[in-house]
Amino acid sequence: MKYNKLLLLLLLSFVISACSGDGEENANETEKEELVMAIDGEPDDGFDPTTGWGRYGSPLFQSTLFKQDADFTIQNDVGQNYEVSNDGLEWTVELRDDVLFSDGEALTADDVVFTFETAADSGSIIDLSNMEKVEAIQDDVVEFTLKEPQSTFIYLLVSTGIVPEHLYDDTYNENPVGSGPFQLEQWDKGQQLIVTANPHYYGEKPPFEKLTFLFLSEDATFAAAQAGEVDVASVPPAFAKEDVPGMRLVELDSVDNRGIMFPYESAGGETDDGFPIGNDVTAGETIRKAINLAIDREALVDGVLEGFGSPAYSVADGLPWWNSETVFEDDKMDEAKDMLDEAGWKENENGVREKDGLEAAFTLLYPADDQSRQSLSIAFADMIEPLGIDVSTEGKSWNELETLMYSHPVMMGWGSHDPLEMYNLYSTETRGEGYYNANFYSNSVVDEYMNQAMQATTEDEANRYWQKAQWDGETGFSAKGDSPWAWLVNLDHLYYVHEELEIGEQKVQPHGHGWPVTDLIEQWHWAE
Repeated sequence: MKYNKLLLLLLLSFVISACSGDGEENANETEKEELVMAIDGEPDDGFDPTTGWGRYGSPLFQSTLFKQDADFTIQNDVGQNYEVSNDGLEWTVELRDDVLFSDGEALTADDVVFTFETAADSGSIIDLSNMEKVEAIQDDVVEFTLKEPQSTFIYLLVSTGIVPEHLYDDTYNENPVGSGPFQLEQWDKGQQLIVTANPHYYGEKPPFEKLTFLFLSEDATFAAAQAGEVDVASVPPAFAKEDVPGMRLVELDSVDNRGIMFPYESAGGETDDGFPIGNDVTAGETIRKAINLAIDREALVDGVLEGFGSPAYSVADGLPWWNSETVFEDDKMDEAKDMLDEAGWKENENGVREKDGLEAAFTLLYPADDQSRQSLSIAFADMIEPLGIDVSTEGKSWNELETLMYSHPVMMGWGSHDPLEMYNLYSTETRGEGYYNANFYSNSVVDEYMNQAMQATTEDEANRYWQKAQWDGETGFSAKGDSPWAWLVNLDHLYYVHEELEIGEQKVQPHGHGWPVTDLIEQWHWAE
């Protein structure tokens, strides 16, 4: 075992020294101009923004029309400004005229049109189905025409990197060229990615000439951090309490949440593919509300996440469109019991509640390869047992979950920088669309609020309606309303960072540990 660890460290040292320079005489210069990171998350599909690269974290190689600062305020990037027509259907974006791709060619409106048309045709995670057309009005002006008003369209302009039409082909995902702060130097799949500063970059230039990303296992990443071979290392909670010489632990808040999706309808229905819909136990609103009330979320953070997280009450805690009134006092077992008693759920001789011959029992499913979701599921089952609800837990493959999630509670995880995620999870229109609204939740009042949010022409107006959809004082999709979910925890994203490296103010992190930390990488710097 010791021999294997030593061999691993020797190999890491060889790789890093090969990337960093030829000798000790360059050591000080290399330390200031290079970063070595092990942050996990090698993209399976490469670095093509038209198929989803860059949606979580900086696209590195490409620029976007707009970007968000640490407070999620929209900032200009390639786009100098944008205007939305009164009917919300036309979005006109004026471009900077000094943007060059890393090959020296100018970025024009035609490249923006090509990017969004290619993304629309890709059939990928990028949903441009509401875009009727995109046109280059001038060399530096682009006009998007939508089929229906969509306030969340701005987030597509924030997250979609611009690709060069003249260089785009079937191999672009492995050979990306863009106008972002860095350019691809070398990609050894499964091992490392090396990028260098783009000499033509128009924005704030990062102080690093080269970044090396190592793709390592969790154990190997931690070993590399201990050996001083990396400047930034993402780690799970199990490693986060260790002392690593020369590095400090950085804990980043996130909306990388975990929660239980409850089937909302009674059993008996089927999807178009013939999969069963509904669950007679979780279709009961009192059951869902009592569970939400009885959960001790702080205990789950402390016990399962080892303190590295926070209680979750929605899919968007702390984001601009979040309604803070969705937070409630939980860990109220006695109140939850009284609620069930009053609704006619009485304990039988086995200590399990029954109503009209139906036992309050269900199986909670989780992805079998996810240890933290397994631990959360088991802890939840133990926590709810005194309530008189019998919960068994079972791990399944994602292929199996895709057939069972419409009729069984499932431990899910979400968390996005786009409020459209709320629409996808809670709209009547998205019931049964893949993982979106797989519990078949529906509330006409919520639908109307979300439609008004989508049709709003300003962010502030849209956010007001998103907040009402969560809870308007009488109804909503939060636990204070219909309780179609029991949100449990938000994970902290944990990194060991070189003690002299400043990574600045970070955003609340989205779902997925790793690349999101690079979102504002041009602001990183060595301490003076």
